[in-house]
Amino acid sequence: MIDDNAYTGLVLKALRFAADKHRNQRRKNSRGTPYINHLIEVAEMLWNCGESIDIITILGGILHDVLEDTDTDSVEIESIFGEDVLLLVQEVSDDKSLPKMVRKKLQIENASKKSGRAKLVSLADKICNLHDLIYCPPDAWSSERRKGYLEWSVKVVDGLRGVNSSLDSLFDEMAAEARNKLNKTTVDFEL
Repeated sequence: MIDDNAYTGLVLKALRFAADKHRNQRRKNSRGTPYINHLIEVAEMLWNCGESIDIITILGGILHDVLEDTDTDSVEIESIFGEDVLLLVQEVSDDKSLPKMVRKKLQIENASKKSGRAKLVSLADKICNLHDLIYCPPDAWSSERRKGYLEWSVKVVDGLRGVNSSLDSLFDEMAAEARNKLNKTTVDFEL
Protein backbone atom coordinates (compact mmCIF):
# COMPACT_ATOMS: atom_id res chain seq x y z
CA MET A 1 0.00 0.00 0.00
CA ILE A 2 1.28 3.45 -0.93
CA ASP A 3 1.21 6.08 1.80
CA ASP A 4 -0.33 9.51 1.21
CA ASN A 5 3.02 11.25 0.72
CA ALA A 6 4.15 8.77 -1.93
CA TYR A 7 0.73 8.98 -3.62
CA THR A 8 0.92 12.77 -3.74
CA GLY A 9 4.49 12.62 -5.03
CA LEU A 10 3.50 10.29 -7.89
CA VAL A 11 0.58 12.49 -8.88
CA LEU A 12 2.79 15.58 -8.90
CA LYS A 13 5.45 13.75 -10.90
CA ALA A 14 2.83 12.69 -13.46
CA LEU A 15 1.45 16.23 -13.70
CA ARG A 16 4.91 17.66 -14.29
CA PHE A 17 5.73 14.93 -16.82
CA ALA A 18 2.47 15.45 -18.74
CA ALA A 19 2.81 19.23 -18.65
CA ASP A 20 6.29 18.97 -20.11
CA LYS A 21 5.32 16.45 -22.78
CA HIS A 22 2.21 18.40 -23.84
CA ARG A 23 3.79 21.86 -23.33
CA ASN A 24 3.27 23.04 -26.92
CA GLN A 25 -0.20 21.58 -27.35
CA ARG A 26 -3.49 23.40 -27.02
CA ARG A 27 -7.10 22.29 -27.15
CA LYS A 28 -8.90 23.13 -30.41
CA ASN A 29 -11.03 25.94 -29.00
CA SER A 30 -10.94 29.73 -29.35
CA ARG A 31 -9.35 30.02 -25.92
CA GLY A 32 -6.36 27.94 -26.94
CA THR A 33 -6.66 26.13 -23.62
CA PRO A 34 -3.39 24.47 -22.59
CA TYR A 35 -3.68 20.71 -23.16
CA ILE A 36 -2.59 19.93 -19.58
CA ASN A 37 -5.92 21.36 -18.39
CA HIS A 38 -7.74 18.45 -20.09
CA LEU A 39 -5.51 15.88 -18.39
CA ILE A 40 -6.08 17.48 -15.00
CA GLU A 41 -9.84 17.51 -15.64
CA VAL A 42 -9.82 13.78 -16.47
CA ALA A 43 -7.88 12.94 -13.29
CA GLU A 44 -10.14 15.20 -11.22
CA MET A 45 -13.21 13.56 -12.78
CA LEU A 46 -11.86 10.14 -11.76
CA TRP A 47 -11.15 11.32 -8.22
CA ASN A 48 -14.29 13.36 -7.52
CA CYS A 49 -17.10 11.83 -9.53
CA GLY A 50 -15.62 8.40 -10.12
CA GLU A 51 -14.44 8.25 -6.51
CA SER A 52 -11.33 6.44 -7.69
CA ILE A 53 -8.56 6.36 -5.12
CA ASP A 54 -6.55 3.88 -7.14
CA ILE A 55 -3.20 5.51 -7.91
CA ILE A 56 -2.74 3.60 -11.18
CA THR A 57 -6.10 4.88 -12.48
CA ILE A 58 -5.37 8.48 -11.46
CA LEU A 59 -1.92 8.34 -13.09
CA GLY A 60 -3.51 6.79 -16.17
CA GLY A 61 -5.96 9.69 -16.33
CA ILE A 62 -3.12 12.21 -16.23
CA LEU A 63 -0.99 10.34 -18.75
CA HIS A 64 -3.71 8.92 -21.03
CA ASP A 65 -2.70 10.91 -24.13
CA VAL A 66 1.07 10.98 -23.70
CA LEU A 67 1.82 7.97 -25.95
CA GLU A 68 -0.76 8.97 -28.51
CA ASP A 69 0.02 12.67 -28.83
CA THR A 70 3.67 13.20 -27.90
CA ASP A 71 7.11 11.77 -28.61
CA THR A 72 7.02 9.75 -25.38
CA ASP A 73 7.80 6.05 -25.70
CA SER A 74 6.77 3.07 -23.62
CA VAL A 75 10.20 2.61 -22.06
CA GLU A 76 10.12 6.13 -20.65
CA ILE A 77 6.70 5.68 -19.03
CA GLU A 78 7.60 2.29 -17.57
CA SER A 79 10.91 3.52 -16.16
CA ILE A 80 9.28 6.46 -14.39
CA PHE A 81 5.81 5.17 -13.46
CA GLY A 82 6.05 1.38 -13.65
CA GLU A 83 4.58 -1.41 -15.72
CA ASP A 84 0.98 -1.11 -14.45
CA VAL A 85 0.76 2.55 -15.48
CA LEU A 86 2.36 1.79 -18.84
CA LEU A 87 -0.12 -1.02 -19.54
CA LEU A 88 -3.05 1.24 -18.70
CA VAL A 89 -1.78 4.09 -20.87
CA GLN A 90 -1.20 1.67 -23.74
CA GLU A 91 -4.69 0.26 -23.32
CA VAL A 92 -6.36 3.67 -23.64
CA SER A 93 -4.13 4.89 -26.50
CA ASP A 94 -5.09 4.75 -30.14
CA ASP A 95 -2.62 3.42 -32.69
CA LYS A 96 -1.90 6.61 -34.62
CA SER A 97 -0.45 4.61 -37.54
CA LEU A 98 -4.04 3.61 -38.40
CA PRO A 99 -6.42 5.89 -40.33
CA LYS A 100 -8.67 8.02 -38.14
CA MET A 101 -11.90 6.23 -39.08
CA VAL A 102 -10.34 2.84 -38.29
CA ARG A 103 -9.22 4.13 -34.87
CA LYS A 104 -12.71 5.44 -34.15
CA LYS A 105 -14.29 2.13 -35.18
CA LEU A 106 -11.82 0.20 -33.01
CA GLN A 107 -12.70 2.34 -29.98
CA ILE A 108 -16.33 1.27 -30.36
CA GLU A 109 -15.47 -2.39 -30.94
CA ASN A 110 -12.91 -2.65 -28.12
CA ALA A 111 -14.62 -0.59 -25.39
CA SER A 112 -16.33 -3.55 -23.73
CA LYS A 113 -13.08 -5.56 -23.74
CA LYS A 114 -11.09 -3.01 -21.75
CA SER A 115 -9.96 -3.52 -18.17
CA GLY A 116 -11.91 -1.77 -15.41
CA ARG A 117 -9.20 0.89 -15.04
CA ALA A 118 -9.14 1.57 -18.79
CA LYS A 119 -12.93 1.85 -18.85
CA LEU A 120 -12.81 4.41 -16.04
CA VAL A 121 -10.14 6.52 -17.76
CA SER A 122 -11.90 6.32 -21.14
CA LEU A 123 -15.25 7.22 -19.60
CA ALA A 124 -13.82 10.23 -17.73
CA ASP A 125 -12.08 11.33 -20.94
CA LYS A 126 -15.32 11.15 -22.95
CA ILE A 127 -17.20 13.12 -20.26
CA CYS A 128 -14.57 15.86 -20.30
CA ASN A 129 -14.60 15.94 -24.10
CA LEU A 130 -18.40 16.30 -24.14
CA HIS A 131 -18.15 19.11 -21.61
CA ASP A 132 -15.75 20.89 -23.95
CA LEU A 133 -18.04 20.17 -26.92
CA ILE A 134 -20.83 21.98 -25.07
CA TYR A 135 -18.98 24.90 -23.48
CA CYS A 136 -15.90 25.53 -25.64
CA PRO A 137 -16.15 23.50 -28.84
CA PRO A 138 -13.40 23.35 -31.43
CA ASP A 139 -13.68 26.49 -33.55
CA ALA A 140 -13.51 24.74 -36.89
CA TRP A 141 -16.12 22.06 -36.10
CA SER A 142 -19.49 22.43 -37.77
CA SER A 143 -22.69 21.52 -35.97
CA GLU A 144 -22.79 18.27 -37.98
CA ARG A 145 -19.26 17.33 -36.92
CA ARG A 146 -20.14 18.02 -33.29
CA LYS A 147 -23.23 15.83 -33.59
CA GLY A 148 -21.13 13.11 -35.17
CA TYR A 149 -18.65 13.24 -32.29
CA LEU A 150 -21.48 13.07 -29.78
CA GLU A 151 -23.09 10.04 -31.39
CA TRP A 152 -19.73 8.27 -31.76
CA SER A 153 -18.99 8.95 -28.07
CA VAL A 154 -22.32 7.41 -27.08
CA LYS A 155 -21.43 4.25 -29.01
CA VAL A 156 -18.01 4.04 -27.32
CA VAL A 157 -19.47 4.64 -23.86
CA ASP A 158 -22.08 1.92 -24.39
CA GLY A 159 -19.18 -0.53 -24.14
CA LEU A 160 -17.64 1.19 -21.10
CA ARG A 161 -20.73 1.13 -18.90
CA GLY A 162 -21.03 -0.75 -15.65
CA VAL A 163 -17.75 0.09 -13.90
CA ASN A 164 -18.99 3.26 -12.21
CA SER A 165 -22.63 4.30 -12.02
CA SER A 166 -21.80 7.93 -11.16
CA LEU A 167 -19.66 8.31 -14.28
CA ASP A 168 -22.30 6.52 -16.38
CA SER A 169 -24.96 8.96 -15.13
CA LEU A 170 -22.77 12.00 -15.65
CA PHE A 171 -22.03 10.93 -19.21
CA ASP A 172 -25.77 10.55 -19.87
CA GLU A 173 -26.40 14.05 -18.48
CA MET A 174 -23.61 15.52 -20.63
CA ALA A 175 -24.86 13.70 -23.73
CA ALA A 176 -28.41 15.00 -23.17
CA GLU A 177 -27.12 18.53 -22.63
CA ALA A 178 -24.97 18.30 -25.76
CA ARG A 179 -27.92 17.03 -27.83
CA ASN A 180 -30.11 19.83 -26.51
CA LYS A 181 -27.53 22.48 -27.30
CA LEU A 182 -26.73 21.06 -30.73
CA ASN A 183 -30.43 20.87 -31.63
CA LYS A 184 -30.90 24.51 -30.59
CA THR A 185 -27.84 25.51 -32.61
CA THR A 186 -29.21 23.77 -35.68
CA VAL A 187 -32.64 25.38 -35.26
CA ASP A 188 -31.07 28.85 -34.73
CA PHE A 189 -28.88 28.33 -37.77
CA GLU A 190 -31.81 27.35 -39.96
CA LEU A 191 -33.77 30.49 -39.05
